[in-house]
Amino acid sequence: MTTLIELVEQCSARLAAAGVSFGHGTTCARDEAAWLVLWRLQLPLDDLDGVALRVLSADEVARVQALVDERIATRRPAAYLTGEAWLQGVPFSVDERAIVPRSLIAEVLAEGLIDAWLGREPARVLDLCTGNGSLAVLAAMAWPEARVDAADLSAQALEVARLNVERHGLGTRIALFQGDGLAAVPGRRYDLILCNPPYVNAGSMAALPAEYRAEPALALAGGADGMDFIRPLLAHAAAALAPAGALVLEIGHERAHFERAFPQAQPVWLPCSAGDDQVLLLTQEAL
Repeated sequence: MTTLIELVEQCSARLAAAGVSFGHGTTCARDEAAWLVLWRLQLPLDDLDGVALRVLSADEVARVQALVDERIATRRPAAYLTGEAWLQGVPFSVDERAIVPRSLIAEVLAEGLIDAWLGREPARVLDLCTGNGSLAVLAAMAWPEARVDAADLSAQALEVARLNVERHGLGTRIALFQGDGLAAVPGRRYDLILCNPPYVNAGSMAALPAEYRAEPALALAGGADGMDFIRPLLAHAAAALAPAGALVLEIGHERAHFERAFPQAQPVWLPCSAGDDQVLLLTQEAL
């Protein structure tokens, strides 16, 4: 006889022993095990305590173990196995056409850290490198009167973004555009541009765990110093912003490369759970 919590612990031990990597919605083996167990058994993902002592059948245990087997053997992120991920508690559909949503900009949005720099709620927002559309959706939720454009070079990623725009009933407020950087939205000006671009430097790309290599490299690789996408963005962002507008940019662990590439830049660093130097804001005037 196996209870659900016992199965979670068993699966957690297996994931840890196999050396899988986390960071696609969970940060440790136990949390990922709980996610996989609850999802496979079609139980509420936010009520582990409520079902912890449920006694499982042999078939239920076998189905969960098969899913954990797949997670270990393929090294695909759990979100690709379940087809769903969450950002700030909001569910998003996801598959291999786009990276798993995890942008730190979502925290900045949720905590209202951008608002003070804008002076008023933005009327027009651009989510550049939108991927599966998660930041565009969160921006539309944060500012109910805003019109949001979401752009990406990958037509496949935009297919996933469309699923999420429709999932959250935002088709009348979010428009999708395919193209390379700001060239996807020529002539448009925005009160706010959000951008979680490909910024991983070449050395870090070569060392990524298999789970990250399962994602589209196009959405991760930023060239030798991680700044290949960011250079033309900063060169042209001022022209794409309205007066008093701002660019919010995620650069992850690339602050040193950013400062070498843009020694004259004067960004405002916005605090988030990963630190105070991973998300920055540049006003239109500074750009």
